Amino acid sequence: MTNRTADLVVIGGGIHGCSAALQAAMRGLEVVVIEKDTVARHASGVNAGGVRRLGRAYAEVPISQRSMEIWHRIEELVDDDCGFQRAPQIKVAETDADLRDLKDRAAHLRAMGFEHEVVLDRDELRAHLPAVSEHCVGGLASLEDGFALPYQTTFAFQRKARSLGVRFAENCRAQQVERIGSDFRVTTERGVFTGRKLLNCGGAWAGEIARQLGEPVEVEPTAPMMLVTSRMPRFCSAVVGNQSRPLSFKQMQNGTVVIGGGRRGRALPDTNVSELIFSELRQTAETAMAIFPIMRQATIVRSWAGIEGRMPDGIPVISPSSTEEGAYHAFGFSSHGFQLGPGVGEIMGELVATGATNAPIAPFAITRFTPGP
Repeated sequence: MTNRTADLVVIGGGIHGCSAALQAAMRGLEVVVIEKDTVARHASGVNAGGVRRLGRAYAEVPISQRSMEIWHRIEELVDDDCGFQRAPQIKVAETDADLRDLKDRAAHLRAMGFEHEVVLDRDELRAHLPAVSEHCVGGLASLEDGFALPYQTTFAFQRKARSLGVRFAENCRAQQVERIGSDFRVTTERGVFTGRKLLNCGGAWAGEIARQLGEPVEVEPTAPMMLVTSRMPRFCSAVVGNQSRPLSFKQMQNGTVVIGGGRRGRALPDTNVSELIFSELRQTAETAMAIFPIMRQATIVRSWAGIEGRMPDGIPVISPSSTEEGAYHAFGFSSHGFQLGPGVGEIMGELVATGATNAPIAPFAITRFTPGP
């Protein structure tokens, strides 16, 4: 049994846990990260890698904007380019009704003071996506977004955090969390860890930690699915979504096409297993072929699913605990947390170190799930 003491104990070694640990260490805190498997084992290592502001829930937009500023200089932060490439993010409208909805969204964002999402008419859509199907009528784009490599990114945050003294305890499941005096004690399979502060970044498993802190929330385990094709001639330099059908589509530098976008497999978090549902993957492939007819020539070479936590309202918990001073939460990113990782880490580092932040996190309070009278 090992007894380790730190200023901050982080539960969860995904991108948010590693990013927050790095930011806390940059503010002079001694940090330990506890990960029940290995860093980047689940959603943070196997997602689609989209670095997008496009289509965010309105409450997420300010945090996404800040995070994008960090992404554009990510190498300065973690000494690694994380495979980040600028690429337009484009949401395709297949019908006039879809395009009206996208125009309404762009107008709403402008009223909020954000102008990064721009409407594309039919010709502008084809200027960015020459291979798009003839029936598509336009789209909405965020032209300075991009994509990165999730596994490489999460490990880059871990390496940089380690260089600043952050300790990582992997294959070390947190079993019990409790307040002991002024500290938090986390009992694990490999000993007891104590910290003045506690940060719950447990992903699909974070609900149990929240429950032990007296804040039960429903975190639905989901398994977003991805597929990859064999190499194809270069035809797409953007990351493409769809207004009315789930889709995340991009062609990598080597010509392979990576397709996902929200269709889910079966998540079995108790055994760390995710299972593919091929009828759902078929629909993903059909959507890709409808938007890009060239995809009818593609060959699928592999597919996979990760395990992620989804909140009932589809947006994360980014919040101080409402029951225990010194405890914090960042989980439930509902299959769109990768781009937010650097920004959320900065917010949590600031919160843990100072107890306050100017970031607009009120919509993400864990108390929004507290039953009313």
